[in-house]
Amino acid sequence: MQGKIALEEHVAIEPTLSDSKVFGAHVWGDLGPRLIDVQDMRLREMDSHGIEMMILSLNAPAVQSIHDVKTAIAVARQANDVLAEHVAKRPARFAAFAALPMQDPDAAITELNRCVKELGFVGALVNGFSNIGTPDNVTYYDLPQYRPFWRAIEGLDVPFYLHPRNPQPGNPQFQGHNWLLGPNWAFSAETAVHALRLIGSGLFDEHPNLKLVLGHLGEGIPVQLWRIDGRNGWMKEPHRYPAKHGVGHYFRKHFHLTTSGNFHTPSLVNAMTEMGADRVMFSVDWPFEDVGQGCDWFDKAAISEAERAKVGRDNAVKLFKLKI
Repeated sequence: MQGKIALEEHVAIEPTLSDSKVFGAHVWGDLGPRLIDVQDMRLREMDSHGIEMMILSLNAPAVQSIHDVKTAIAVARQANDVLAEHVAKRPARFAAFAALPMQDPDAAITELNRCVKELGFVGALVNGFSNIGTPDNVTYYDLPQYRPFWRAIEGLDVPFYLHPRNPQPGNPQFQGHNWLLGPNWAFSAETAVHALRLIGSGLFDEHPNLKLVLGHLGEGIPVQLWRIDGRNGWMKEPHRYPAKHGVGHYFRKHFHLTTSGNFHTPSLVNAMTEMGADRVMFSVDWPFEDVGQGCDWFDKAAISEAERAKVGRDNAVKLFKLKI
C-alpha cells in the first residue's frame, strides 16, 4: 500500500541517546545511527516501503526518567526544537509529537501549548510515568495534580500517546528475569496498568473529549476487555472506582490503537473487532522494529482493502488533522 502514515517512530537527541542502548546494545552500531538519523536512511526506508509520512517522537524513557525537574524541562524543550527543525525541512514527510516534562504539570502545559500553537505539532507522546525529585519517585497521571494538564490537552483537541517504559528498577516481579523487560512483556504490562488507572480515575467523565493513543495494538487490553468488565459477573460485585461506566465503554470511546511493534494479523483483527476499524492505525516503531518487515506484513495482511486504507492512512489523517 502506498501512502501509509506511521506514527510511533522515534528520534533521539544527544542527551537521550544512551537511554535506548539497553534495548539493543549488541546492535548499537546500527541502532544508534538509526535513532539520530531523520533525513537520510529513515527517508530512504519510507520511500522503499510506501510510507508517505512519519510522525516523529522522542525515544524512551528520556524526559520521563530525568528526576531533576529543571533538567527535564530543558531537555524536553531541546528535543522539541530538534523535532521542529526536522519537520520544517520536509513538512510533507514528517510531523511531530511533543515531548513533555510531566514532572511539572504547569511546565508540561506551557511546553504543550508552545509545541501545538507555535511549532505546529499534532499531539504529545509521553513515555509512561515520571520520576520526580529522586529516581525512586514514581508518579502516574491519574493523580489530581494532573487534571489541569488533561484540561489543557482536551482544550487543544490533540491526542496524547501513552508510550511504554520499563517498570521502576527493583520491581520484584522482574528481578532476576530481565528477559521479561522491554517489549517482551514489561512494556505492555506497565503501560496497560497506567491506561487502566486513567480510566478508573474518572478522568474521561470530567474530560469527555480526550483522545488517547496506545501502541502495540493496545498493550494487551483489547483481548481482556470482557474479562475486565465481567469479573465474576454472577457475584454481582461491580467495579468500585470513581468512573461512571465500565472500562470497555471508555476504552472504545477514547482510545486509538496502533500496530507499532505488533505485526500479527490475528491481533490486528481482534483490535479492529473490539474497537472498530476506525480506531486502529498503522505504525512501525522505528528504529526498534524494521520498516520493511512492518510494511510487508501490513500490505499483505488478510483484511479488506477498505480496512487497509483506513488503518494505513485515513484514520491518522483524520485524528491528527494532517494536511497531506
